[in-house]
Amino acid sequence: MKLSRYVTQLLKGNTDVLILSTLEREPMYGHQILEAIEQASGGTLAISEGTLYPALQRLTREGRIRPRWTTLPSGKERKCYIITPKGERWLAECRSQWGEFSAAFGRVARGGASG
Repeated sequence: MKLSRYVTQLLKGNTDVLILSTLEREPMYGHQILEAIEQASGGTLAISEGTLYPALQRLTREGRIRPRWTTLPSGKERKCYIITPKGERWLAECRSQWGEFSAAFGRVARGGASG
């Protein structure tokens, strides 16, 4: 599904929230995060690797996630990402603000704003 430019910009602005929401369920490696977001959104939200990996680096620098190397049964090592308590607090704040923003936006966008 091709997203409109508007929806693409909304997605870019909310990538961190989507990543942290996904990691809140369980630690995952990069490709798993991409798949989980796409699956949870019914295929509507697809983040590219070119967007995901810089976001993971930024979230790590900010202390909102931490990487952990895990060994697969094949012996191959893979980097998993885990949400930190700081990331959980930030995510809760974002969700609260999103609710307020969404309600206000909806009132205005539906023409219901009154003074």
